[in-house]
Amino acid sequence: MNGTDQRLAVSAAFSRQSPVFDAIDEGNTLITRMRTIVRSEAIRHMRPGQDLLELNAGTGIDAFWFADQGLRVLATDDAAGMIDRMRAKQQAHPEAAVEVMSCSFLHLDQLGDRRFDHVFSNFGGLNCTDRLDRVLDGIDRVLRPGGTCVLVLMPHFSPWEALAVLKGRLRHAFRRFRRGGTTAHLEGITFTCTYHGPGTVIGHLGPGYTVIAQRALSLTVPPPHHEGLPRRWPRLLRALHTIEEAIAHRWPFHAWGDHVLIILRKRA
Repeated sequence: MNGTDQRLAVSAAFSRQSPVFDAIDEGNTLITRMRTIVRSEAIRHMRPGQDLLELNAGTGIDAFWFADQGLRVLATDDAAGMIDRMRAKQQAHPEAAVEVMSCSFLHLDQLGDRRFDHVFSNFGGLNCTDRLDRVLDGIDRVLRPGGTCVLVLMPHFSPWEALAVLKGRLRHAFRRFRRGGTTAHLEGITFTCTYHGPGTVIGHLGPGYTVIAQRALSLTVPPPHHEGLPRRWPRLLRALHTIEEAIAHRWPFHAWGDHVLIILRKRA
């Protein structure tokens, strides 16, 4: 799949999902847990009145939360359905400092000379492209010196997927290591998912950035698609959460998980 076809497929898939996106999010305690952790890590490096650019903002769940914390937010997405949902929220909450713009993270040059104190991308949206280098170049261009880049990515190694070995599903267990990415299916549409480790981000941005936080997400705690587990075994979930929080920031675990969070600061 070439770059144009990939972008169109991803946009169409998430547009189709947009009417139910908020309901899926609200009904999944594992998503809520991840989102709470990411917000807590990110907001400690932000201040009211600062400018935040969100990439792949979806329906604006995080964008409006950050606005509630006093930030001025430009929420961008490339899926028309998601943009429509955000604009509906914008009309319902005109007091929120959220601006909505249809813009692909591959084309941040469309922002012109605008600059931001923070750039934020949640839940592996950047895994929908194999051109992470182009995205990072765009982030570097729009991020002010001293600003932070907060990215949640799906890395190469997930213990939960590796468990598929026990069922003899070798292709699934090692699919994240497959060169050229792996096929993803969403709302009846097929596109390519490419896995990016934190090392790729650090290596590309180079010495102009300092890593100020990095941690695993859904390392011992099940990933969001196992949403039935918390209801069946709540005590087990609490135990797994305790274990994860004890090791999530430590090497080598901080580069593993269904997702990983990395926060970098651009040198002044």
